[in-house]
Amino acid sequence: MKHLLFLIAIFLLMGCSTTQLVNSWKNPEVENFEPSKIFIVGMTSNKKARQKFENRLKEEYLSRGTEAVTSLEMFGKSFAKEKKSEEALKEIENKLLDEGFGSVLFTKIIGVEDKIMFSEAYSDFENTHRGFKDDYFINQDIYHNRKYYDKYKVYHAETSLYCICPEEASELIWKGYIDIIDPNSIKETVDDYINLVLFVLEEEQLIPKTTTKEDQVL
Repeated sequence: MKHLLFLIAIFLLMGCSTTQLVNSWKNPEVENFEPSKIFIVGMTSNKKARQKFENRLKEEYLSRGTEAVTSLEMFGKSFAKEKKSEEALKEIENKLLDEGFGSVLFTKIIGVEDKIMFSEAYSDFENTHRGFKDDYFINQDIYHNRKYYDKYKVYHAETSLYCICPEEASELIWKGYIDIIDPNSIKETVDDYINLVLFVLEEEQLIPKTTTKEDQVL
């Protein structure tokens, strides 16, 4: 029943959104996870989108009582400027451990796909009784109208939550695959993406829910 309600809530959340949850995985050995300090990384060459994304996530974690630091804040623009060796990344991980970080939230674009959507006339499947003449007449724009096909892009993104464990290798806590459909506004896309990620993390008990004024009084 809980799984069904989760799916219904996801469907409603994505109703007017540019983002869609494709798949989500949670480590079965982790029941709940509340990091005391988290490092946020958004891997994208779009500096404006990266800054908005990391800062918005930081604000969300801070509002939940979790200390959060962005990659831009800690390392500046140089963090993603050059490729890093495994040794360099190990040094970064050790630095995070030394400064009390317990987890990393890492988001990246893993692929881009070109899509084509047919006109509304093509999707009129109810008129199955239509004959050849009517069918041809309605759809002849395929020959004559270049706008009959609407082209758009789908960006495949992945967000992962890792625990930085000093006694063992970094452990994957959760991973979500999300499609970003035909984005036009950085702000809208970032807001939609983060709202979806936060919703799933809250449902999976991997992030505290926001504390309201009423909760603080109680």
